[in-house]
Amino acid sequence: MSQPDSQDTFISHLIELRDRLLRSVIAVIVVFLGLFHWANDLYTLLARPLLRALPKGGQLIATEVTAPFFVPIKVTMMAAFLIALPYILYQIWAFIAPGLYRHEKRLGVPLIAASVILFFCGMSFAYFMVFPVVFGFIAGVAPVGVAVMTDISKYLDFVLTMFLAFGITFEVPIVVILLVKTGLVSVAKLREVRPYVVVGAFVIGAIFTPPDVVSQTMLAVPLWLLYELGIIVAALISRPAKPVAEDAYRPMTDAEMEQELDNAGGKRRDEK
Repeated sequence: MSQPDSQDTFISHLIELRDRLLRSVIAVIVVFLGLFHWANDLYTLLARPLLRALPKGGQLIATEVTAPFFVPIKVTMMAAFLIALPYILYQIWAFIAPGLYRHEKRLGVPLIAASVILFFCGMSFAYFMVFPVVFGFIAGVAPVGVAVMTDISKYLDFVLTMFLAFGITFEVPIVVILLVKTGLVSVAKLREVRPYVVVGAFVIGAIFTPPDVVSQTMLAVPLWLLYELGIIVAALISRPAKPVAEDAYRPMTDAEMEQELDNAGGKRRDEK
């Protein structure tokens, strides 16, 4: 009898998973249809940092026949997914929450909310702070007589890479907290490897950003600072209970025993 019951439970979980995936996909499609009319405007908004950095009269170009149609559609789909992301994460949480312990649920909700906020903060930081610097550098180093006219597909690929790099970078505090809470790494060990993290941050900045010191630093420094923030938060939420005094379990000496007996006898005499 146990085998059919477990099989029915497994099938019911698959059905629930399918339903929640369908709801997530439908949510993205609904938002996409609502934004479809403004697809070109969304791409113009995405390309604004580059257009502002280009010399007067600079523009983007499309080297593929279908690019003017499909690239704005991709941007709209990305925007629809980001808008529907809280609902998608809710569906994921509703699916896995019944199998979690109470303390895991208390920790999971704040971490999921914080991870979404931090990812959006990373994208915003890239768009408002990094892109103007990067594109200004690119436009400034172009040789005389060279017109900077980036293909819209290449620009979209570059922007998505930067969004992903900065979004993941801003997730560092969440990763640090999870490592400490699961017991994989201690706070002391994280502090010990700090120099290696700083070097690794600049290596990552060199990989995911254009070859200029400013943009590399603008990725490496936030990564390092967020790592330090993760250590601080992890130390606060995993602070151990107040330790027992070292002499709490020390056997009493003869003099201390006599003193305790005298005190007890004095208390009995007072009571009489």
